[in-house]
Amino acid sequence: MKRYNSEKVPIGKKVAYAAPAFALAIVGIPVYVYIPKFYTDVVGVNIAILGYLLLAVRLFDAVTDPAIGYLSDRTQTRFGRRRPYIASGAILLSLSMYFLFHPPEASPLFETVWFGITVFCLFFFWTVVVVPYESLGPEITFDYDERTTLLGMRDGALIAGTLAAASSPAAVAWAFNLSPTAAGERAKFFWIAVLYAPLLIAFCWWCVISIRERPQHFHGDKQSLMQGLRHVSQNRPFIILLISYIVAAFGSNLPATLILYYVEYVLQSKQADLFLLIYFVTAVLFLPGWIYMARKLEKKVTWLAAMVINTGAFTGVFFLGPGDANLYGVLVFLSGIGLGATLAIPSAMQADVIDYDELLTGQRREGEYIGIWSITKKLAAALGVGLALSILGAVGYTPNVEQSQQVQFTLRVLYALVPSLCNIAAFIIALAYPISRSIHKDILAAIGERRAGQSVADPLRPSRIIR
Repeated sequence: MKRYNSEKVPIGKKVAYAAPAFALAIVGIPVYVYIPKFYTDVVGVNIAILGYLLLAVRLFDAVTDPAIGYLSDRTQTRFGRRRPYIASGAILLSLSMYFLFHPPEASPLFETVWFGITVFCLFFFWTVVVVPYESLGPEITFDYDERTTLLGMRDGALIAGTLAAASSPAAVAWAFNLSPTAAGERAKFFWIAVLYAPLLIAFCWWCVISIRERPQHFHGDKQSLMQGLRHVSQNRPFIILLISYIVAAFGSNLPATLILYYVEYVLQSKQADLFLLIYFVTAVLFLPGWIYMARKLEKKVTWLAAMVINTGAFTGVFFLGPGDANLYGVLVFLSGIGLGATLAIPSAMQADVIDYDELLTGQRREGEYIGIWSITKKLAAALGVGLALSILGAVGYTPNVEQSQQVQFTLRVLYALVPSLCNIAAFIIALAYPISRSIHKDILAAIGERRAGQSVADPLRPSRIIR
């Protein structure tokens, strides 16, 4: 039972675990916000083909994410299950990022092939690092509230890293006095890669050196990947959490992909970097308050409240047009208040449903759960990028010219209306999530009793006896 007692994590250990999330954020905002526009408007890749390639790489992830999670659960080394993947994957991920951000000047066909190869490598090694890294989090502490703080710090570092990544293009252009020409844009992304690649390796290795993994004790038969996936499908709290999250994530990835297009062609403003800065600074500043709220109330209540604030503010963006940049900034600020909680709180809830899986199966399978979680996030992002860019291409988007009314209306619908509707649907689904603080305490107690050889009642279905 000792391993399931309340456990406080030293602040140094929390910071070391959170650090890689800051550096890994460079694979988020640049790839989904800046890289598509860089490759379509500067490098010369067709926007529809680029959208299809991003969709294809996510379909590839549908295989690699669960597979890496499954492998990391079963890897046995003297360094642990997760850390060898994080340490080696960080180096290969950094190289992939450098090549993606620094394409050679060549024909459109060569550039398209280059983008396809490097983006596939980037996301494969991203999986090799991120799935084991995120799987490590739920193992560090089993305390219901301490997890909220630990994983909140990790996701707070992710948001801060996203802020840094979002600011990097403008900061690099200013620092190196780069012109807004094609050559200047190429130089900008080259320097971003040069600056971030060593940081990514350093922070991942800091985490690997600082965090020690727990010895694993299995009770019950080890399962194949397919058996494990079947048991995952029977974990009702996880399925509710997953469906709600993926619906919300699909909606939230549309604005991430389209903000540069929306600000330039709908608002007719050049201040996209400023709006991203407002959004992420707000998220970081308000995240500690959301963590405090989750510790005082419940994770579910906090998550639902954050979705209401985020959605309520962002709906108004649909009605904006040229000259409304100031009002847009206000709505971005209000929407950013809830952003941190919509990222951090589901991570803490995810750790709790993994405990419930151990009660049902007798095994710790963070890797499989994180692999499934990761692929759903990526598929949601890919569908957002692929569909959004493909639809824009279909309605007549042409780079670097004034867009037609049809293109502008399509941007408003995809950027603001669809995400708001997705959040409303996610809110309704999340209402059914059943694990509270008291139920989680019962789950941990039941795991301890089952490990001692006793039959226990399922805390979520008391009529079911688990042997």
